[in-house]
Amino acid sequence: MAGFSWYLSEGFQVIIEKSREEKCSLKDVQLRFLCPDDLEEVRALCREWFPIEYPQSWYEDITSSEKFFALAAVYKSQIIGLIVAEIKPYLKLNAEDRGILSRWFASKDTLVAYILSLGVVRSYRRSGVATLLLDVFLNHLAGPVSQPPHEHRVKAIFLHVLTTNKEAILFYEKKRFHLHSFLPYYYSIKGRCKDGFTYVYYVNGGHAPWGLYDYFKYVARAALRGGGLYPWIWGKFRTALTIAWHR
Repeated sequence: MAGFSWYLSEGFQVIIEKSREEKCSLKDVQLRFLCPDDLEEVRALCREWFPIEYPQSWYEDITSSEKFFALAAVYKSQIIGLIVAEIKPYLKLNAEDRGILSRWFASKDTLVAYILSLGVVRSYRRSGVATLLLDVFLNHLAGPVSQPPHEHRVKAIFLHVLTTNKEAILFYEKKRFHLHSFLPYYYSIKGRCKDGFTYVYYVNGGHAPWGLYDYFKYVARAALRGGGLYPWIWGKFRTALTIAWHR
């Protein structure tokens, strides 16, 4: 049975699940944003974690540009975990990602968050570090207190993952990310094309494009709550009863 504790860092308050098998105590893990001095350490970690070869400019950007949310988990002066994400306008997404939100949100004010990478040193995995990093990021975007400059304009958080990365897929599904689309030949790894998935987590009222079933469900819920359809039907019924009674 896992236990829970409150963890407070950099103004973010989140619930962290602590496994009995943890190899480091989360109370000893510090959170901080990346800085230029981290470049070589981060590059070595990413080469170990991910099959994709990132260019030098990417490492320079995530360690120095405020454009990225690049948060590190540090234990005994070593980076043991990292999450890198970018907040961007929904209208500027690539074509394959444009369908993650309903057209209702097709506005210049709508933002989305793209998780570029989330990794943990192998010896510290299943210690709650990945959950810590992801929960802090989610709370930053959808917590009870607005976080400028994004406030609550972010309507979706999405990522791409290799279809063969079962461990990552299971982790994100446990965190309530939903499979949105299949991306054939999305990745090029060592000269070979690999398939990917898009996973999405909706926040701040955002949702995927609706189908007929979704509209039916919305109307049914409105009727059960006594709003929308139900008052109209009840009003017509009462009018008919009144007319019949007076006759």
